[in-house]
Amino acid sequence: MAIVAGTKTEHVIEQVSKIDLKKRQAVIEITLDMANSMKLIAKKCFPKAIQVTDRFHVQKLALEALQEIRIKYRWEAMDRENQAILNAKSENKTYTPELLNNGDTVKQLLARSRYLLYKSKEKWTNSQVERAQLLFEIYPDLKTAYILSQQLRAIYNSNNDKNVAMLKLAHWYRKVEESGFKNFNIALNTITINYQSILNYFDNRSTNASAESFNAKIKAFRSQFRGVRKIDFYLFRLSNLFA
Repeated sequence: MAIVAGTKTEHVIEQVSKIDLKKRQAVIEITLDMANSMKLIAKKCFPKAIQVTDRFHVQKLALEALQEIRIKYRWEAMDRENQAILNAKSENKTYTPELLNNGDTVKQLLARSRYLLYKSKEKWTNSQVERAQLLFEIYPDLKTAYILSQQLRAIYNSNNDKNVAMLKLAHWYRKVEESGFKNFNIALNTITINYQSILNYFDNRSTNASAESFNAKIKAFRSQFRGVRKIDFYLFRLSNLFA
């Protein structure tokens, strides 16, 4: 395994091209994100390999679009609460927030619903089930957006046939367009640009989840010590902990 410093396209291509061409041509498939630089590197260095957009990055787009809607509503709730507090002060009154059935204020409900929106319903705890019911009653848009994100996940989880996946993705596209959510449509445009490499996933269901998991561990290790001062020693510790 080789580590290339930096992510500049020309530099990475230069370093990877040092590997014998026959070995590079033997690579059948490459999983990658949707960055154009990564696509160019893969095309130049591994000309015979099929490019597969990793499902993690596709699902992440939908989840981020969902969270943006939640965050927008949270800011609005914070603004309303702040205004209510100021009005109460101007009248020499004590502000008492209205509590929902589970004890949350609307602002707290939106803040505490973050993690349940990442999960499928089957994985919700009892408190998350109660919170989700309240959230979706007050904000039907969030329920619609949540369903869209879960439908995309279901396409990945339940399909091994590329043609079936293509058909289901087309239905999902239509639902996104009908929803009218601007951020979901931006995500949809990104998916459309990478459509073929996204569909390639369903040939062999290849994923770089293990590499993403390892990358997350490295980032957590680095942040734990607030950065890196001696790179050699840092790499030595990584190799001893994770190799």
